Amino acid sequence: MQIQTPDIGVDKATVADILVKVGDTIAVDDSIVLLESDKASVEVPSTVAGVVKSILVQQGDEVTEGAVLIELETEAQTAAATEVAAPQAQVDAAPKQDAEPVVAAAPSSATSTTAQEVDVQVPDIGVEKAVVGEILVQVGDAIDVDQSIIVVESDKATVEVPSTVSGTVTAIQINTGDTVKEGVVILKVKTAAAAVTQVETPQVASAEAAAVPVNAATASAPQTAASAQVEVAVPDLGVDKATVAEILVQVGDTVAADQSLIVVESDKATVEVPSTTAGVIQAIHVELGQSVAQGNALVTIVTAGAAAPAAVAAAQVASAPSASPAVSAASTAQTTTVAASAHTNVDKLSKAQNEANAKVYAGPAVRKLARELGVVLADVNATGPHARVLKEDLKAYVKARLTAPQTAPVAATTQQVTGLPKLPDFSAFGGVEEKGLTRLQQVSIPQLSLNNYIPQVTQFDLADITELEAWRSELKANFKKEGVSLTILAFIAKAVAHLLKDEPYFAAHLADDQKSVLLRKEIHMGIAVATPDGLTVPVLRNPDQKSIKQIAIELGELSQKARDKKLSPKDLQGANFTITSLGSIGGTAFTPLVNWPQVAILGISPATMQPVWNGEGFDPRLMLPLSLSYDHRVINGADAARFTHKLTQLLADIRSLLL
Repeated sequence: MQIQTPDIGVDKATVADILVKVGDTIAVDDSIVLLESDKASVEVPSTVAGVVKSILVQQGDEVTEGAVLIELETEAQTAAATEVAAPQAQVDAAPKQDAEPVVAAAPSSATSTTAQEVDVQVPDIGVEKAVVGEILVQVGDAIDVDQSIIVVESDKATVEVPSTVSGTVTAIQINTGDTVKEGVVILKVKTAAAAVTQVETPQVASAEAAAVPVNAATASAPQTAASAQVEVAVPDLGVDKATVAEILVQVGDTVAADQSLIVVESDKATVEVPSTTAGVIQAIHVELGQSVAQGNALVTIVTAGAAAPAAVAAAQVASAPSASPAVSAASTAQTTTVAASAHTNVDKLSKAQNEANAKVYAGPAVRKLARELGVVLADVNATGPHARVLKEDLKAYVKARLTAPQTAPVAATTQQVTGLPKLPDFSAFGGVEEKGLTRLQQVSIPQLSLNNYIPQVTQFDLADITELEAWRSELKANFKKEGVSLTILAFIAKAVAHLLKDEPYFAAHLADDQKSVLLRKEIHMGIAVATPDGLTVPVLRNPDQKSIKQIAIELGELSQKARDKKLSPKDLQGANFTITSLGSIGGTAFTPLVNWPQVAILGISPATMQPVWNGEGFDPRLMLPLSLSYDHRVINGADAARFTHKLTQLLADIRSLLL
């Protein structure tokens, strides 16, 4: 059993200390190594109990997620080794009277060696821990690769865990209600290869001939355990839904870890979703234009180790031609039966309804019944523990619907999404030419519509940036030599971040009950960036803790990533204030829309030279128009005026930031 590096939140970490040595007996959750990164030090725990067989890393090594740290010999492996050794010792000790007894003993030894028990473990299910909700198999059941064996439940989802091997269940190591995590042993399975060898062994005429299938079966067991079908799902995009804009791979393509698979678009950005593993694309579960949410399956990837068992299985079939027709026929019959049963289960729900059902806490059997009955689980009253929908709840809901009086949902279907009436016919006025919006513009409409529910007001002001612009002009030549573009936006972001420390309500959120305000402990500033497909808003992290040079560098990087469609979901999440600038496009002022759930946004228009009265005459001054839009439920007009006035003072004399 190998213990691997888990997801530690960084790309790489250094082995700072090895906390065990070869021969040590360790328990589940015992720390085995200490890893260090530039962010933190983390002790990696063991996922199973056993004896340390070998240590595969050294102090100072750099490791990534999935790197093997140590190799353990578990109790099950020790017991299996003892069982194999005992019959072999009996064979060696038996008196060799003639040739026939030796031949009879050899098949017995071969059968024992081949009958290996493989541990089926909890895979990476996307959360640290989950609860066993249902066990779908029993001891003695024959199972296939990818057959669901248990259901685990977390606060995010209900997941069916498939078997990585085929064979017969010999032991179940967990119980319903147990809390499990990645690497915990679920079942012990006697592999299918072992059963085939037991049938074939009596037909072997000599001990030498028997050695061939034994070795093949023994080799296939670890390879089968190493095979895996990995389902790549939609990560956290920071929004409820996004649309599949482009599919970058095809079935049969070989992909590397972190290679982009699809492009999804939301109202905030266009994001490329990377593969979590290397392998071959087995299936693609989405289509262009489909709406997806976090957790929805995108593609299924067969990892590199999965090809080996197929080759071994093919070799075994070839070595036993007499058994091939029967096995093939049985396999074909089973496949046909499964396919037929799949077609009989009619799915009466739309894709959107199935996506909604995926978010509801329910078991696989309930979900299947809901699909067949056409029930949206969100409408069902859940009576199970932790608001889990039970079969009884589903049946009660269907019974209530069948006995309830019918209502005609005509009004709901004819109502427009925007709430506006349908367009008139323009054919009498020269006709129209229809041109589609970009995908980013289309998915932006629901988010922009939320602004209809915000009582928004805009406060205008002018900032004198004459001295600031002169100082920027002096600095930008040296910055340019270092490859840094020093724009006025870097200074404005720094000034606003400084001001938000004194005016926290402008970076807050109105609570759902509208009876309190949620004050954020950190400042994360959205910066609107114009791209060919539309406007996107990447997030500048903690600008109050960074220098103007650091801010300028990060602004350049975020803008480039936005234009190249390389923004990750994390780049778009968590903003509590936004700045949007017209740059050199033109205009004198505008009213930017507050981006819910934020309560304020600052608009910057192009600066112009204007005559300013100094008490005796007019001076030419470079004036920067400011437009502060705010949610009037949280911010009063006087507060907004005070905010913009303070900001003009900071920009007029940036040195005050040092006080």
